Amino acid sequence: MVSISEARRIVLLQAKRLPVVTVPLLESLGMVLAEDVRSPWDIPAADNSAMDGYAFSHASLQGMFLPVCGFLPAGTIRSETIPPGQAIKIMTGAIIPPDCDTVVPLEDVQETPEGITFKEVSMPGSHVRKRGGDVSADELVFTAGTLIRPQEVGMLASFGRTAVHVYRKPVVAILATGDELVEPGGERLPGKIINSNSLSVAAQVVEAGGTPVLLGIARDDREVTRAMLQNGLTADVIITSGGVSVGDHDFVKEVIEEMGGELKFWKINMKPGKPLAFAVVADKPLFALPGNPVAAMVGFEMFVRPALLAMMGHTRIIRPLVRAVVTEPIHNNGDRPHLIRALVELQDGKYHLKTTGDQGSARLSSLTLGNALVLIPSGAVVNGGDEVDASLLDRVFEMQE
Repeated sequence: MVSISEARRIVLLQAKRLPVVTVPLLESLGMVLAEDVRSPWDIPAADNSAMDGYAFSHASLQGMFLPVCGFLPAGTIRSETIPPGQAIKIMTGAIIPPDCDTVVPLEDVQETPEGITFKEVSMPGSHVRKRGGDVSADELVFTAGTLIRPQEVGMLASFGRTAVHVYRKPVVAILATGDELVEPGGERLPGKIINSNSLSVAAQVVEAGGTPVLLGIARDDREVTRAMLQNGLTADVIITSGGVSVGDHDFVKEVIEEMGGELKFWKINMKPGKPLAFAVVADKPLFALPGNPVAAMVGFEMFVRPALLAMMGHTRIIRPLVRAVVTEPIHNNGDRPHLIRALVELQDGKYHLKTTGDQGSARLSSLTLGNALVLIPSGAVVNGGDEVDASLLDRVFEMQE
């Protein structure tokens, strides 16, 4: 058996970055830039008002009163100067007229037909957004490798961009195996199991940023399994679930070798997910995940997800760890490191952790009830009050109601 760290190292060596594509700006959300981006112009392009108020020259202010000589809405440019000792009413975003350098907000003046009276004197330069105050023309704003979030979309849009160069999303073919499986919505006969693995793994692919393609169910037949895996080679990555252990009908590993695939490892020193195989077939990474639902999802989390992120150009590919206080004893009496499913909560500024109960690899609720994985070494005992590193699968629990 290989260790978790060695298995991940082998997988990432095969996670080749995908080609660069050009996509519409909005479609780039969640993708990784494959180009450096410089600002084509100053932002703002000119000094403009940050408030609805009155623009004036601070040096010409005498006393607390100014007559008003006009109105300047946003989108209108006034090229004439404002006479010394006067103000002009101005709206947010409007370009500051020549010789004006300060804006007083509406709420800080008393308006009369004759002009405005200051409730308090503004400081010079108040409420004026300076040209280039956000970014300057030709400034390097984003480098290749930047993750595109909504704020990056907004900045790129302000540069006039309608499309960007990014690393392509991986297409991931997903194949379930086993005569006992039926698809969701199918007739649930005695002895049959609903194929939840394909959809849970497909959801993990989507969450990671990839595009899943469901190949269906391969019956326990070597030729059928080979034909369906062959169909999956049109994708960038292939994932199977089930059929990778040592049973009489576990054909996946044999079929991989028959197809000329290079088996990189089979069996990992971890629980759940020991019978996980990784191979390269026709230069495509193939992950053969176990059939038990939890083992399949944990195997994806530990190895497939980092690989997909690396293929999409991400540089940060491992989930965040938090130090959490254990609220109950955790025992690992087995001979393999155990990835315990747990619930992490934030209480009084500290992370606290408890297990999700029975840790059986077929008990999917051990994942639905939690939000973290904790690696407990073989033979280890963690007592209540001890601290452990928890890998967070989501951080929704930190959000406020």
